[in-house]
Amino acid sequence: MLASPDQIRDADSVIDCRPFAEYKKSHIPGAVNLDVFAFHWTDTTPAGLAGFAAQARQLASFAGVGPSRSAAFYDGASGMLASRGLWLAKYLGHSRSSMLDGGLRAWSADGRPLEEGTRALEPCEPPAGTDRSVVIGRDELRSRLPELRVIDARAPAEYTGRDVRAARGGHIPGAANVDWTENVGPDGRFKSPDELRGVYGPDSEIVAYCHGGYRAANTFVALRSAGYSNVRVYPGSWGEWGNVPGLPVQR
Repeated sequence: MLASPDQIRDADSVIDCRPFAEYKKSHIPGAVNLDVFAFHWTDTTPAGLAGFAAQARQLASFAGVGPSRSAAFYDGASGMLASRGLWLAKYLGHSRSSMLDGGLRAWSADGRPLEEGTRALEPCEPPAGTDRSVVIGRDELRSRLPELRVIDARAPAEYTGRDVRAARGGHIPGAANVDWTENVGPDGRFKSPDELRGVYGPDSEIVAYCHGGYRAANTFVALRSAGYSNVRVYPGSWGEWGNVPGLPVQR
């Protein structure tokens, strides 16, 4: 899941997931830019998830993430953007993908070179399948709420309903709130597996969500890197759940 600065040198595709303006100013030499924050998805019905898979394949193709190619994602630190890129690759069943732990901050710490300007995308044939073990839609989530362990990766004010960003405020019933920023240490890298297990407790079947599936992707990467074996992201997150009448809400 996680790679060091030296390890990503050998990746076939290095993908900078930050906004284009930041990428253009300076980036890892050879990296292409794919601002994954531009691609939200708030329909996780069966038809919606089929569309989401099609979008994910198109993004993978643009970024050069293909069946026979290795890929490394990064952003400014161990953030939610690179996490989203890596989770999308895992959703497509891409086994040769990783994320630069510490991001550009870790790359630059030892004086490694940077380059300015842009590089053209080099599309390739994307992975063909999907790994449904890392994603969950709203219908399955609702039907299995009593048995699933649900982690809300948003800020506490969003979780309690004081900060309302959808038609309704609050959280999915039974969800525990662990702000995604708890995953990352002051150096910008993910906390150690022992530290993360101290935050999240024993291994179990876990579903992570936030508002748009980005902070939840960071929690996915953190938990998987800490050895948790069964972690799924609800990509619709509160942007879907909080706007669909009839879905239960707790405040």
